[in-house]
Amino acid sequence: MMTQFAPGDLKGKHRAMWASGDYPRVAADVIPGLGRRLVEVCGVRPGQRVLDVAAGAGNAAIPAAEAGADVVASDLTPELFEVGRRNAAAAGVELTWEQADAEALPFDPGAFDAVLSCVGVMFAPYHRTAADELIRVTRRGGTIGLINWTPEGFVGRMFAVLKPFAPTPPPGAQPPPLWGDEAHVTELLGDRVTGLEMRRERAAVECFAAGAAFRDFFKANYGPMVTVYRALADEPDRAAQLDRELAELGAAHDLGGGRMEWEYLLVTAQRS
Repeated sequence: MMTQFAPGDLKGKHRAMWASGDYPRVAADVIPGLGRRLVEVCGVRPGQRVLDVAAGAGNAAIPAAEAGADVVASDLTPELFEVGRRNAAAAGVELTWEQADAEALPFDPGAFDAVLSCVGVMFAPYHRTAADELIRVTRRGGTIGLINWTPEGFVGRMFAVLKPFAPTPPPGAQPPPLWGDEAHVTELLGDRVTGLEMRRERAAVECFAAGAAFRDFFKANYGPMVTVYRALADEPDRAAQLDRELAELGAAHDLGGGRMEWEYLLVTAQRS
């Protein structure tokens, strides 16, 4: 029987979910280049004030700091910052790490020249509220840049596999991969931005020898999947079914030699 999140404890559950497993390892091993790709496309440069929303361990924030920007890395889950601080020190850059809810950012209106999120803000459950916050804290003429997994791509399909096994979300919460749908992003941002550009790209993933290897890595390290399996602790038959379905998903997307391509939507716009 599936449980349902109560709205009052949803943020605590989200924080605990992302603190479980080892998301910094997922970002470093599986998608190491995505944050840098976003920073380059957004033209981050010295002297800019940049906010990375749902930054995790700084997949985009650290490259932005390397580009010379004054960077704030914000995330609901400060447990991820320890690795981020070590990575920033190893890169020889300094930035500010601040716990913050993407749906209630603790920053002044127009405080940033660029607001970025690399497969991060898409996981805030109330998309309209999160989009409002992205726009609010970006200065007029400033850049908003996002990378979001698409519904049709590998990660979107992974969440479709997980959905029947996961707790029922609260009313009004929307699935993360919707942020990878062009029509949905256009509706969220509306006429509050100009120069909206969206293009689908693919991240090459070459660290899994087989579908079962993908499953086992994510089962151990990826917070949303760790959480689902914990909820199935007393349902071994369903856990075994999920094992099979995830391994089959990974195998179906193997292009040969353990190479996969995970589709994402790259979004850039300027605040009106």
